[in-house]
Amino acid sequence: MEQTPKHNTESMKRANELSIYKLMVVGILITMLGVYLRFAGDSMTLSVVSWAILFLGSIIACKGVFKILAA
Repeated sequence: MEQTPKHNTESMKRANELSIYKLMVVGILITMLGVYLRFAGDSMTLSVVSWAILFLGSIIACKGVFKILAA
């Protein structure tokens, strides 16, 4: 009785696409920039901009994760 490998399924092939991981890395880098700016200065404008960048980066990274999960 031979079992078929489970790593050749369509979902695994989609999860191993390089573009998804590039999207996640870009999202993580944008999020890191937002965190850095969050602690870089003490002005209200910089604080609002850093929160926006942080939120955008986390949305991009989550989009990559959901693409892997195919949700």
